[in-house]
Amino acid sequence: MKQGTPFQNRQTRTNSFRVAASGLVHTARSQPNFQLQIVAGLIVLAAAVLFGFSRMEWLVLIITLSLVLVAELLNTVVEIVVDLAVKERLIPEAKLAKDVSAAAVLLTSFFALVTGVILFAPHLWSLAN
Repeated sequence: MKQGTPFQNRQTRTNSFRVAASGLVHTARSQPNFQLQIVAGLIVLAAAVLFGFSRMEWLVLIITLSLVLVAELLNTVVEIVVDLAVKERLIPEAKLAKDVSAAAVLLTSFFALVTGVILFAPHLWSLAN
């Protein structure tokens, strides 16, 4: 990688953050599943505050929520790239790529649900008793 002046490097880093933020905003505005996952994540975070999660529970929860959102971002990338490459032609491998990418999100979400049950069950159980 070519090295620039400290000012140029700072500009490059700033631009990198702008580009990343732009991608995040695009996904948040255009992808209903991402929007749903954000809302669900905020509800789960609020519940964790109310239940007084421990530091370890917070760590597991944040990692789990992050994995779901990152999986959805990567799924969006696959969808965009495949759509760009095939230009509305019906190509079985393109559909398969999108299906597998969506399956990754589904699997990540399933394990997030399992993790959520493991994290919240003791708190709900003590609340019920």
